[in-house]
Order: sequence, then C-alpha cells, then structure tokens
Amino acid sequence: MVTVYDVPAEKLILKTAEKLKQNSAIEAPEWAEYVKTGRHTEKAPVQDDWWYTRAASILRKLYVKGPMGTSKLAAEYGGSADNGSRPNKAVKGSRNIVRKCMIQLEKAGYLVPKEKKGRMISPTGMSLLDNAAKEVQDEMKS
Repeated sequence: MVTVYDVPAEKLILKTAEKLKQNSAIEAPEWAEYVKTGRHTEKAPVQDDWWYTRAASILRKLYVKGPMGTSKLAAEYGGSADNGSRPNKAVKGSRNIVRKCMIQLEKAGYLVPKEKKGRMISPTGMSLLDNAAKEVQDEMKS
C-alpha cells in the first residue's frame, strides 16, 4: 500500500490541493488574494489557488508530524525577517491563515481535535492523502 512517505511531497501536495478544490467546505476567504503569508514575506502569494495548496500542505504536515496546534504549524511556515542593518531573525508565519485552514479542514472531516495537543488527522484525511499518494505514484510510473 502506498503512503505519504513513498512519494515526493511537492507532487502529493499539488494532487491533494486539486482534490480539496472539489470540496465545498474548503474555500479561500475574500481577503486571501491580498494577504501576506507572514511577517517575513514582502508580497502576497502570486498563485490564484495558493489557499488550497496551503491547506493540502497543512494536512500533510499533520499526517507526518502528528498532532500540532496553530502556533507550531505557523512556525513551520515561518522564515527569516529582514531587520535592515541588524541581523535577520527567525519569525513565524501567519497563524490566522493556519487557523482558518485547520477550521475548514476540520469541518470537511479531515482533522479532529486532540485534547491539549491541537488537531490531528482523521481516518478520512489519511484516506484522502493515501489515495492521492497512490495516484501520484501511478502517474510517476507511466
């Protein structure tokens, strides 16, 4: 059986994002085209469907790294902030984006809350990612 660990992460995330676009529970907010993804970025994302890619990435991270809350996930999407002449500093990404994505994924049934640990992936979410991994592996073989 093919799992998330058997295929490249980038291809898996893109395939999962395509599947998430078909789910009506996951939808980019109105402000998504204008917002930066963190303090460390200069501009908003260029891709039109970046929200679905981020939601798919969050789903994969929760599959691989276990239950996490918004703060730890925001740290995963952080980067290095430019402080001018002072040394650069590591900063977290946007917690609001992570929180909204997690809420939508939970409403869709892909995540479940875990007491005092944040959210973890549900069996439905595991199935979605494993099926996407199988499709990616089939595409890579042909």
